[in-house]
Amino acid sequence: MTYVIAEPCIGTKDASCTEVCPVDCIKPLRDDPDYDAVQQLHIDPEECIDCDSCVAVCPVRATWSDDRLPARWAHYAAINREFFERRGR
Repeated sequence: MTYVIAEPCIGTKDASCTEVCPVDCIKPLRDDPDYDAVQQLHIDPEECIDCDSCVAVCPVRATWSDDRLPARWAHYAAINREFFERRGR
């Protein structure tokens, strides 16, 4: 299991989740060069340790475990994964 950031993050990018993530798997960070270029934050499925820390701090309830991701947002699992593939992790 891993966590996925879905549609509610678009345009919000609160970044509280990046501050509590113990493994820094949520990107981009506010000081990353591509931060302003993306609409939402993403969780690296290969780095996520399923700690659940990001879920509690998300003000828009955009973060879901992949096994509980609502069907209407299922495609966000691929969006998160592809973000890191394009970045070269």
